[in-house]
Amino acid sequence: MSAMHTLRCSQSARIVTRHAQLPLLSHARFQSTAAASTTSTEATPASDLDSIIEVKKEIKIRTPQFNKLVGTENTPNPNSVLLDLKKLDGELDRLHESWRKLLPTTKGPIRVRTEVHNLLPENAVVLVENNKIVVGGKAIPNIWLRDNCQCSSCMHESTKQRLQDTFAIPKDLSLNSASITKKEKVHERVVDIEWSDGHKSKYSQPFLANAITSFERRSVVRQGLMNSKLWDSSIASHPPTGTFHDATDNSIGPILQKIRKYGFCYVDKTPFDTPQATEGLLHRIAFIRETHYGGFYDFTADLASQDTAYTNIALEAHTDNTYFSDPAGLQAFHLLSHTEGTGGASLLVDGFKVADELFQQDKEAYRILSTVNVHAHASGNEGISIQPYRGFPVLEHDPTTGDLLRVRWNSSDRASIELPIELVETWYDAARKFDALLKKKENEYWEQLVPGRVLIFDNWRVLHGRSSFTGKRRICGGYINRDDWMSRVKMERFGQERVLGSLASS
Repeated sequence: MSAMHTLRCSQSARIVTRHAQLPLLSHARFQSTAAASTTSTEATPASDLDSIIEVKKEIKIRTPQFNKLVGTENTPNPNSVLLDLKKLDGELDRLHESWRKLLPTTKGPIRVRTEVHNLLPENAVVLVENNKIVVGGKAIPNIWLRDNCQCSSCMHESTKQRLQDTFAIPKDLSLNSASITKKEKVHERVVDIEWSDGHKSKYSQPFLANAITSFERRSVVRQGLMNSKLWDSSIASHPPTGTFHDATDNSIGPILQKIRKYGFCYVDKTPFDTPQATEGLLHRIAFIRETHYGGFYDFTADLASQDTAYTNIALEAHTDNTYFSDPAGLQAFHLLSHTEGTGGASLLVDGFKVADELFQQDKEAYRILSTVNVHAHASGNEGISIQPYRGFPVLEHDPTTGDLLRVRWNSSDRASIELPIELVETWYDAARKFDALLKKKENEYWEQLVPGRVLIFDNWRVLHGRSSFTGKRRICGGYINRDDWMSRVKMERFGQERVLGSLASS
């Protein structure tokens, strides 16, 4: 008798290999399973019949040898064997699921990045060697070069959309000829290529240098990175500010750069007799995002939408939209009026600063909050229950650089924690430490908003809250998508030529 036996389960399409059947399942397990399962094929789902027939054939062949080991009375029922295999499959699936949840999500070490260096392309030497373009000692594949040809027949001059059929390019494409324009400055040199299919291409040295640069440098333009400043409560003495005049009559760029650096900025001297000026200010940045609450909002504490924001109770520091797969990038508040009452001070906390503090104090807690997915929901309004398509960790990082990108923290909207129940306490322990740092007095910046001062903040970085209040407050504002405001930041900071020139390597 062969030392290995194979049982085929046609329902799950899996081939389960086992050593001898005796060590596969114990006598006690056979007995308990047989007692719990139905032995009649009449009670068995039709989809399992083929599997049972296969198992019966296998058992019939092995019966003489098997009886010598365990006896006829202990020969397993085909139904019970199938049930045990299904249980084992389920246990294996749960094990794999638990393992996936604990795996790191980034290629390198995770961190809170505050400094950006080497913004200009490297002065990598470009050579032609062995019928290949070599940049900084690295050969550039011909298919990549041809696919990213920037000529007007391959790339639309205005939209920068690819016009050619990438997969119509010959797999054996080669260089017929290549020459490098001699210039004293390396970054001014140009490579001219004639391909074996007759096409001609031209590439600048910075374009080619970007292709070999590190993922860290590639992310600078794509994410509109600049040096950022982590802050605590002491920022109350010198918060970043701009004026409505600067934002509307001149460039919005300086205000956006302050938001990128600090995570928030005030826009003072904004008209407040009506909300139109605030709406126009936000439109200067990008489109206002529509949600189930509407677009541009103008509300009082009347529970017009079923959310605690529409009440007068105190709110702990949190980020908005954890219940969306793509939370809003910017959020704005403008207190138009507050009558017949007091309170309602605004709370801001630098989530990146607190995350960095946690990283320095307890790297294991930081790792847990960076790898364990958490689900969220918005279910207050009748007929609505919004949930992301998947769970996300509290601290989300760029998988190629390890940089912290986004903080998702809202206990009010939290749903399930994506861990086996026996491990979930590890998340609560890590989250408790993060929560304590968020509530540490030194990290809380409190400010009483006043009419005429618009607060715009990065919802991916800065947590906000408020104290309870009395009386009637009227607030307007809105959300702006992350990608939309990042586009504006990049164009203001780097210019269109550099942004578009980095597309192939960003």
